[in-house]
Amino acid sequence: MSAPLHTHVFGPADGPVIVAVHGLTGHGKRWGALADGHLPEYRVIAPDLLGHGRSPAEPPWGIADHAAALAGTIDELVPDDRRPVIVLAHSFGSAVGLRLAADRPDLVRALILLDPAQGLDPEFALTMATGAAGHRGYPDAESAGAAKRAEGWSAVPDDVLDDELAEHLVPTSDGVDWRVCLPAAVTAWSEMARPALLPPPGVPTHVVVADRVQPPFVTPGFLERCAAERADSVTVHHVDTEHMVPFLAPEKVAGLVREVG
Repeated sequence: MSAPLHTHVFGPADGPVIVAVHGLTGHGKRWGALADGHLPEYRVIAPDLLGHGRSPAEPPWGIADHAAALAGTIDELVPDDRRPVIVLAHSFGSAVGLRLAADRPDLVRALILLDPAQGLDPEFALTMATGAAGHRGYPDAESAGAAKRAEGWSAVPDDVLDDELAEHLVPTSDGVDWRVCLPAAVTAWSEMARPALLPPPGVPTHVVVADRVQPPFVTPGFLERCAAERADSVTVHHVDTEHMVPFLAPEKVAGLVREVG
């Protein structure tokens, strides 16, 4: 049985259901600003992935394991008559959402993938994994916030960063660090180097590319395959932002959610 995921829930109980999947080193509560400020009529179910936030840290941490745990959360929290759901996913969470759609097509009626990270160049993934393995935390919250600003959060509103620091930092023996299992985070870079999955045929899918991310997480090969093999169901959008699309283009994201229902 998949490990239970700690889950954040926003919006009215009778609203259309969105399952929101955060990216690497993130947590489900990040979706609160989008849910409360831009999608108040939706029921947003936002788990912490394995090894992230307050969810269990024990391995395995493969994409298939995250997807199985996510499926278990939907089975538990979404009644049969409210399925299938919209899956809204960011970065590494998009790889999890795509695997969920492949493994449990009964659960997913539409995909909105925000700067999806999968099918990455293995050399790049190794570099990122090596850097992640060397992470040793921060002396204080101010240093952690500065690191976030340097990692694609430069344009994220101050109040959003303040909420991140309050929710996601925990004390360590010599400072603070994010509430993330480091081995799980390192493993994720290996998982993102696996061949990219396409959305299942016929599943309405919006792919949002953050054009300021270099090198891009959304590879040209993935976009070419979508155009060649899923032209009838995949629509690609570009936004002039860094990677944190849920915070930087919330109106665009909300519009895409409403477009699929």
